Amino acid sequence: MLGEGSLAGVDKIVENIGSLPVDLFAETCQQILTQLQGQAQAVDVVEICGRFQKAGIILDLEAVQEISKLLSFNFRSAAKSNLSAEQLITRLREGCSKWSKPALQVVHKLWSEQGNLVRAHQEAQAMSSVGQLVDVQWKLGMAVSSDTCRSLNSPYVSLLLKIADTSGQISSKSFEMTIPQFQNFFRQFKEMAAVLETV
Repeated sequence: MLGEGSLAGVDKIVENIGSLPVDLFAETCQQILTQLQGQAQAVDVVEICGRFQKAGIILDLEAVQEISKLLSFNFRSAAKSNLSAEQLITRLREGCSKWSKPALQVVHKLWSEQGNLVRAHQEAQAMSSVGQLVDVQWKLGMAVSSDTCRSLNSPYVSLLLKIADTSGQISSKSFEMTIPQFQNFFRQFKEMAAVLETV
């Protein structure tokens, strides 16, 4: 159950949505729905924020993330509850009285067109809730010393993995490996690639 602070937060997010031009709001909803249908790995809130600012809408990145999270949550909940477009609009109005009529019309239109696709993908994804690898960055480094050894001179590989979870939020995981560990890691990836080529 939402507390008063949460309700005030939702009201502010919905007011921010109401300040958006209809076409920008529709594009934002479409990007979220595309991700929820599995056609995109993640929702690029930095890009969305840039489009808002180019259109003269002054919202910081955190406010844009909150809009994205609220819309994504509502679309996922509607899919899980098998809601029609009319039921989704009713639920949105019950949750917050600050929804603008144009915003609700956009949600109704897009959910009518794409709700079944989101439902189907969400059901399939529920069976295997595994994140997707979005990006890999690496660098080769040299550890020259440590607190226990003055002259270490040991090479290492540092990896940064960007992973989109099932809700589309991107997280980063980083780790370091010694050269032998990296060579073993590389061998395992080569084996996976060879198996994939036979499929």
